[in-house]
Amino acid sequence: MQRPRRLVTVSHSYVVTLNRRLANELARVGGTAWDVTAVAPRFFHGDLGPIHLKHGPDEAARVEGVRVFMSRSPHAFVYGPELREHLRGVDLVHAWEEPYVLAGLEAAMLTPRRVPFVFSTFQNLSKRYPPPFAQTERFVVRRSAGWVAWGETVKDNLLGRPGYASRPTRVIPVGVDTELFRPDRASGAAVRHELGWEREGPPVVGYLGRFVPEKGLTLLMQALEHLKSPWRALFTGGGPQEAELRAWAARQGDRVRVLTGVTHDGVPRVLNAMDVLCAPSQTTPRWKEQFGRMLSEAFACGVPVLGSDSGEIPHTVGDAGLVLPEADPSAWTRALEALLESPERRQELATRSRERAVTRFAWPVVARAHLDFFDELLARR
Repeated sequence: MQRPRRLVTVSHSYVVTLNRRLANELARVGGTAWDVTAVAPRFFHGDLGPIHLKHGPDEAARVEGVRVFMSRSPHAFVYGPELREHLRGVDLVHAWEEPYVLAGLEAAMLTPRRVPFVFSTFQNLSKRYPPPFAQTERFVVRRSAGWVAWGETVKDNLLGRPGYASRPTRVIPVGVDTELFRPDRASGAAVRHELGWEREGPPVVGYLGRFVPEKGLTLLMQALEHLKSPWRALFTGGGPQEAELRAWAARQGDRVRVLTGVTHDGVPRVLNAMDVLCAPSQTTPRWKEQFGRMLSEAFACGVPVLGSDSGEIPHTVGDAGLVLPEADPSAWTRALEALLESPERRQELATRSRERAVTRFAWPVVARAHLDFFDELLARR
């Protein structure tokens, strides 16, 4: 009987239990053919505060904690000597670390020479890195057996950089839990009630994400103000534009709610309170939408989606929603008007949304795509 292939996947994101969903799904989908270990920091300075590694009750992958150093810097932190021990005797190493950061370099250097090394990247903007990060990227790409692009715009951007085109690549989307995120209109009605809205009323236009200019809040507010059809709006998230958003909401009477402090496990209820989700992201010289996790989560909840043409959004939306010009408020007003006036059209998009989530973004589908790519790379060896 053939022994299972040993896969080690390394990521500083794995310090958060929820972020280990990829590793755990690789283990579940891999079954007896793959033995999966996730290597995570025991401690990491996160954006919102320090995070200690905790083991979940139902993890399918083996989780190994290691020390990391300089974790206040996402570009300069390193794992240290413990990582080397976990990379011995394995069949393939996967690093969910950008190739230009020192942790990505460390994982590539410590992977034994005959073991295929694969990295994943979100980089969808063309950037020039200063030393030593430019040299780090070139080394990691040369050392790799292949790379995973978290989106079509990532692949398009990186194929023009030195070395990338000579390595096999696979575009794989970010996963979504289609059991946690599912259509549940009863919970959505409960959220509306908690917000002080009557069960019956105009459709709810939703927004989920950071309250920052590049996410297009100003455009969405302008589009809503010009609607002739009755509407309500629910803005969920947080950020520096909160005061501006609340001031605007106060001028709209009872038809706008601003909801902050929602944890990730509370997001499905909020999405189910929406009749349509808007993602009006705005491209800047330093940023464009990388994937749009809120889109796949809305799809999974069967919520129709309107997204801008910024970055990866058109590829994420596909034919399951509507893609609109990111700098045209009147186009957004017209599209919203048409949807608010047509329950049948909203139901059609809701059905297509859920189907796209289940067939493209569900975690088992994403994990299977990774393992198929790893099998292909091992076959090349």
